[in-house]
Amino acid sequence: MLVARSAALFVVAALFEIGGAWLVWQGVREHRGWMWTAGGVLALGAYGFVATFQPDAHFGRILAAYGGVFVAGSLLWGMTADGYRPDRWDIAGALICLAGMALIMYAPRD
Repeated sequence: MLVARSAALFVVAALFEIGGAWLVWQGVREHRGWMWTAGGVLALGAYGFVATFQPDAHFGRILAAYGGVFVAGSLLWGMTADGYRPDRWDIAGALICLAGMALIMYAPRD
């Protein structure tokens, strides 16, 4: 149950961080306006709170493991929001990052 909760929190964190960064990008770089940018800033702020709900108490471990989710989530976001098509190297890299995340977070420890 703890693994499922932790994985769900990583997904929520990715939605807030990647979605927030995308909204800022749209607001500034694509000239969609300050409302998009403000929404992105709020989402990025919410992302900062999500990690505090992880069951593991080690900040460094949580953020290091989240990096793998961020990599894979960024590719998925790009596919969904921008029509990006990852190549085999993108996919292989994301899988390696997710394997690293699983090792960091869920390896048995004493």
